[in-house]
Amino acid sequence: MDTKGREALGRSRGGPTSKVHPLADDRARPLTWQTSPGQRGDSPMFIPVLEGLRIRRRGSGRPRSRPDRVRGDKPYSSYDNRAYLRRRGIKATVAQPEDQRANRRRKGQAGGSPPAFDKTQYCRRSAVERCVGKWMQHRAVASRYDRRDYIFNGTLTVAAIVIWLRDTVQEPSQQTLMPHRTTFAS
Repeated sequence: MDTKGREALGRSRGGPTSKVHPLADDRARPLTWQTSPGQRGDSPMFIPVLEGLRIRRRGSGRPRSRPDRVRGDKPYSSYDNRAYLRRRGIKATVAQPEDQRANRRRKGQAGGSPPAFDKTQYCRRSAVERCVGKWMQHRAVASRYDRRDYIFNGTLTVAAIVIWLRDTVQEPSQQTLMPHRTTFAS
């Protein structure tokens, strides 16, 4: 992505908008994110967002870049994204859209078996919605007055720091991430 003077604003049905694609942990804290123009698709941002993640290993100084599980919305259900997760050994709980299911059924046995789906894990995906809600409590993030992308990313970083500082609960035993896309009108 071009970072020189990039505004991450794009045309959408509602006018100029931008999207934030965050990864959140089980406690609704933002871990990493990417911004994109409003008309940009969600699925192409999945891999860049996951590659931006570095998790500190317990007892070791070397960062780990692989979470245990990823939960996501239907837009993140693509063959490329699922193949990426399989290659890295990450469990996926991503709902499959009806058109992909119909495509697989239409192909018969050549379409393969449906991907594994755990409904209880998918219900826990609400943590990313809560993370976005925490971000929206900050007026500068919710209204997105910043025109330049690097300034808006700084605003998101400050809001994320405040979210992390307000969280005083102990660490969960497993690290689970949820990608999400959020549209900001400007």
